[in-house]
Amino acid sequence: MASWVVLGVPTSAGTHHAGMEQTPRRLREEGLVDWLRAMGPVTDAGDLPLTPYRPRGIGCSYRDGDRVARINHRLAARVADLISTGDCLLVLGGDCTITLGAVAGLLPRWPDLRVVYFDGDVDLSTPADTESGILDTMVSAHLLGLADTPLSRIGPRFPLLAAEDILYFGYHPQELSPAEEGWLRSHPVRHWPVTRILNDPAAAARRAAAVMGDRSVLVHFDVDVIDSGDAPLGNYPHFHGGLSLDQAVTCLREFVQGCAVVGVVITELNPHHDDDGQLLPRFVDRLVGALREARPVNGAGRQGSFDGA
Repeated sequence: MASWVVLGVPTSAGTHHAGMEQTPRRLREEGLVDWLRAMGPVTDAGDLPLTPYRPRGIGCSYRDGDRVARINHRLAARVADLISTGDCLLVLGGDCTITLGAVAGLLPRWPDLRVVYFDGDVDLSTPADTESGILDTMVSAHLLGLADTPLSRIGPRFPLLAAEDILYFGYHPQELSPAEEGWLRSHPVRHWPVTRILNDPAAAARRAAAVMGDRSVLVHFDVDVIDSGDAPLGNYPHFHGGLSLDQAVTCLREFVQGCAVVGVVITELNPHHDDDGQLLPRFVDRLVGALREARPVNGAGRQGSFDGA
């Protein structure tokens, strides 16, 4: 198994209500770190400070952005200090803005980084076109520099990623805004909607992993890619006919087996949705089964092609 460095980021500052800031603690209580440690080398780096959601008034287009940027600055610095060549980062979130800090922290060591954006949404909203100002709807827009805010400038370069460095996997077309749909059509970005992969999710994930070539990869795993009818752990419900929990974790297994994965970020899991205490143990069991398949990271990544679809 890969050598994992586990870091918790207990924040819900970038979303629309509290709850996700409890996820790192709850995943630890369910034995996630202990199970990983039983199978291979694990460094538990603890958690960053607790940062729950707070109301910021009506009509904000960049809601609590300064605090979200500070959290991600701190995360980026911590990741850069923790990770050495050969380690694989596991970030336990928290709302999905934390993927920005993880990318910013990994880029100095892996400047060729690519991202598998495994999510029920594409998160391409910007402060200019949102009514809510909720930042976890804007994550990939900030990664790509489509939103130019302090949050998009936390790393060693701007933008953090180019369009060809990101692969969207598992989003539902019904979740796209017209602006997002138009951007996907007009830019050199790979995108695999859930409607394209449902016939055989594992095979689709295997093909998507091959597309990433030999470049270093961070997997952004937003659990709202799981349909809420099967496992309603996602902070925001998705009932359009998405992946089951087992299908989603099978896809994650294919990514960590087939890509040169240097990090996995678990986001948007709200433990308050596990009313009977059955879902989180099931999630942890499946997650550990997938992560133990990660191949060890060797080298700092190489420049490669981004061919295939």
